[in-house]
Amino acid sequence: MFTGIIEEIGKVKSIQRNAKSSSMVISAIKVLEDTQVGDSIATNGVCLTVTSKSTHEFTVDVMAQTMRSSNLHHLKPMDEVNLERALTLSTRLGGHIVSGHVDCVGIIQNYLQEENAVWITIGLSDDAMGYMIEKGSITLDGVSLTVQRVHAKSVEVSIIPHTKEVTTLLKKKPGDFVNVEVDMIAKYVERLLQRPTKKPLNEDFLKEHGFY
Repeated sequence: MFTGIIEEIGKVKSIQRNAKSSSMVISAIKVLEDTQVGDSIATNGVCLTVTSKSTHEFTVDVMAQTMRSSNLHHLKPMDEVNLERALTLSTRLGGHIVSGHVDCVGIIQNYLQEENAVWITIGLSDDAMGYMIEKGSITLDGVSLTVQRVHAKSVEVSIIPHTKEVTTLLKKKPGDFVNVEVDMIAKYVERLLQRPTKKPLNEDFLKEHGFY
């Protein structure tokens, strides 16, 4: 689990590509301070397992499904990536609950400067749009953000100067792809509402379960 608060911008050192999967070596410093082989590091919002490490770099394997469902297959050596270690019980939850499992790939449509902030418009799939609400949470390339505006096929988020400095979001350009993870709680609520129940949710049900 992660919080969507980026700790460091890493750099892809090398990529070994297979037919559908890959292995990547990523240069980093901060996220390796207390990381062990087998730990998880969110890389552009994708939960990846550290398979080997040294003082200034770590290696991850990216399976075929992850390559298909994320923007990691677009990466090349020297590209920068957002990095975050998995949270601990003592970690402040400064963003929101992030699983590191990408729901879809969004497309950056537009940037608009407004004084000290930058608005980003992200085109999303119809499935992802179903989870979007104003003031709700979204994760873009591992960055926890607040959805400010919801349109028919896109959403807008606003980036403050600090987020600009510590993430790669404003280093991209219109047409680039970003990994999108929708709010996990919204997905669970949807699934629970779809479950068949033997008893209707009515006044008698609520009384039986102590709500009266």
